Amino acid sequence: MPAGGAVNRTGKIGYLPQDPRTGEDQGSVIDRILSVRELDAIAKRMRSVEEEMSTTQGDELEKAMERYGRVEAEFSAAGGYAATAEAEAIASSLGVPENLFNQELAALSGGQRRRIELARILFSGAETLLLDEPTNHLDADSIMWLRDYLTKYSGGLVIISHDVNLIETVVNKVFYIDANRNVIDVYNLGWKQYLLQREQDEHRRKKERANAEKRAEILQKQGEKMRAKASKATAAQGMLRRAEKLRSSLEDVRVKDKVAKLRFPTPSPCGKTPISAHDLSKSYGSLEIFTDVGVVIDKGSRVVILGLNGAGKTTLLRILAGELESDTGEVISGHGLKIGYYAQEHESLDFERSVLENMMSATPDIREPEARNVLGSFLFVGDDVHKPVKVLSGGERTRLALAVLVVGAANVLLLDEPTNNLDPASRDEILAALSEYQGSVILVSHDEGAVQALKPERVILLPDGDEDLWKDDYFDLVSID
Repeated sequence: MPAGGAVNRTGKIGYLPQDPRTGEDQGSVIDRILSVRELDAIAKRMRSVEEEMSTTQGDELEKAMERYGRVEAEFSAAGGYAATAEAEAIASSLGVPENLFNQELAALSGGQRRRIELARILFSGAETLLLDEPTNHLDADSIMWLRDYLTKYSGGLVIISHDVNLIETVVNKVFYIDANRNVIDVYNLGWKQYLLQREQDEHRRKKERANAEKRAEILQKQGEKMRAKASKATAAQGMLRRAEKLRSSLEDVRVKDKVAKLRFPTPSPCGKTPISAHDLSKSYGSLEIFTDVGVVIDKGSRVVILGLNGAGKTTLLRILAGELESDTGEVISGHGLKIGYYAQEHESLDFERSVLENMMSATPDIREPEARNVLGSFLFVGDDVHKPVKVLSGGERTRLALAVLVVGAANVLLLDEPTNNLDPASRDEILAALSEYQGSVILVSHDEGAVQALKPERVILLPDGDEDLWKDDYFDLVSID
């Protein structure tokens, strides 16, 4: 709730938060999307009667068929068939494959879940969309489709995004939250025009400040001169008060936006092959993710995992990190292995504990002053370190997860979409650190810049598990999911 003021809402609102875990975990993909129009219950009843018809005979079958006729008529009258086709078309356009439509939500990755939540919001028929980083976890084709969809969307749209191409295309008004002045400036302009106008405004305010400081200095000096004469003491005090008033009304000097400082320490010593695996396979129910995948990671090697949506990139990283058990095969830890795992959903963080507590528990031998210093370099200062993780933004959680990586001195980094939720300056910082890191790295990313910074030697292609030497031709697959 806001500390003051009021929010007036009219019409249906569709809200997509940053957190990919938002939403129910029960039910199938298609039911989750249909639920926003309250069609999921009828669809479930239809499937239940269909299952009953497949296992009964005689009179019971006839009764089941009659029930199915009634339920099917209700579904059809509610526009269920057309709505299902629309929901599936939106989901497909956002990179959700058809073979996932009837899968249980609990079996899906965070990236898949977020696509489904976005599909649900777009399918909802909302008059106003509130979208927080909607392009996270989307491939290039899905982003192009979303850009076109939002350009044609006739309702209201409020969007937070680091995707410059998207906001250049779809916005005609910008709300700039100025933390320096504690105000929100509203620009009724497109993105490029806003940037130009804001630069002009900053220049004007800087000039106004300089002029005010100059006037205050003149008044101060004149007042001090006049104060020595008793006959002019009253006038002098007035000048000094005016000088002080001028200074107190000045805005704080604008400082350049702070950026998290990221540098990985020297990796802990390890053997020639710190981690390897063989014959790995994983399925969720009837959904087979991959089979017979092998991995050999030598000391200092740099590997990218590529594959289409649902190919198991996140699943493989979680198995290597020890966060998930494979159905078959084995992960072998080499001498001195020390893993640093960055999860795209930040599962490694305890959402109920504070920023500082997460840092201290991740590295038991670290002392609080050192932990605070590291957190400070990631822009967690003062009381920020006592905030519970559950109230942090996606970008703040990303910074905290990276801070935990930094203190770990890992010799093998497993990175799953590490640049998501980061502003451009912070993204550049992590890419610079990644390019200088001396340990082994296994990277999953749709960010071509991240792959370029890594300078990979090899690529693993899922779901088959084929391995190849890196060639620049593989950049064509990086943004495809």
